[in-house]
Amino acid sequence: MSHTDDVIHRTEQPKTSGDAQREPRPLHASIHGGDTAPVSVVVPCFRCAHTIGQAVASVAAQVVRPAEVLLVDDGSGDGTLEALWSVARDYPPGWVKVVAMPRNGGPSAARNRGWEQASQPWIAFLDADDTWHPQKLKLQMKALADDPQIALIAHEMNVQSRSAPAPALHYPLQVRVLPRHLLMLRSPLPTASIVLRRDLPFRFDEARWRAEDFMLWAQILLSGYRCAKLNQVLASWHKPPFGAGGLSGDLTAMYEAAVDVRKTLYEQGLLPWWQWQLADAMGLVRYARRRVLTFKRRHDGWLLARRSA
Repeated sequence: MSHTDDVIHRTEQPKTSGDAQREPRPLHASIHGGDTAPVSVVVPCFRCAHTIGQAVASVAAQVVRPAEVLLVDDGSGDGTLEALWSVARDYPPGWVKVVAMPRNGGPSAARNRGWEQASQPWIAFLDADDTWHPQKLKLQMKALADDPQIALIAHEMNVQSRSAPAPALHYPLQVRVLPRHLLMLRSPLPTASIVLRRDLPFRFDEARWRAEDFMLWAQILLSGYRCAKLNQVLASWHKPPFGAGGLSGDLTAMYEAAVDVRKTLYEQGLLPWWQWQLADAMGLVRYARRRVLTFKRRHDGWLLARRSA
């Protein structure tokens, strides 16, 4: 594998049929204070009527707003679709677009559908129960303008209550270019932190319902695309990112999914054997640590409930 900064195309997928019909803004259109960023925000939505309003509000509160927001209802069947239309009506016509999936296909299918419908040269992702820092897109778009070779940029996330203020920025702001090996993923790239080029020849694996984001970021990085990370907390989870419910709540299933991703990357020729084995060993250590942390969190919650009874 080359370690130069040249882009290496290892695995490519055909462009969607809509690509030839769209004429998005230039990839590195300049962004000034108050301008619109050439970004489409994709939000997969599954039974999220009680959280989607706050998620979209955090996008609307951006110092530099994205050009559009795509809310993709993943076959919720519970009134979520109506809630998405209600949210869309709270904003200027056409800024929030609602996309309805005919059936529940999982987060990968929903994100891919939004990606397919996006009109802008950059894609950002947000989950329906997370929120963004107001400076997120401004700082990421500046970093992309400063280094036009970057194809994907991420940042840190934290866990905090919905009522807490946005995390403070810490200076100096730094952009770290990630080394092109899987071991960097011991420092995770959260999905809600990602901004990437719409024309990248990859998509989420729709057969995967867990670790699908890990798979995609690894494919992009290991195929030679320049990836970077900002040293700022620019988005927040409002529940622990693992062991607290949802698809990420089953720690064993999440661990097994990550093991399968690394095996697949090795079979695709993107991951050397020694990195595969070392990454698996590190993954086992992380899994054990998460089991301990989850047990402690639940035990502490049980003790608090007993004391309050």
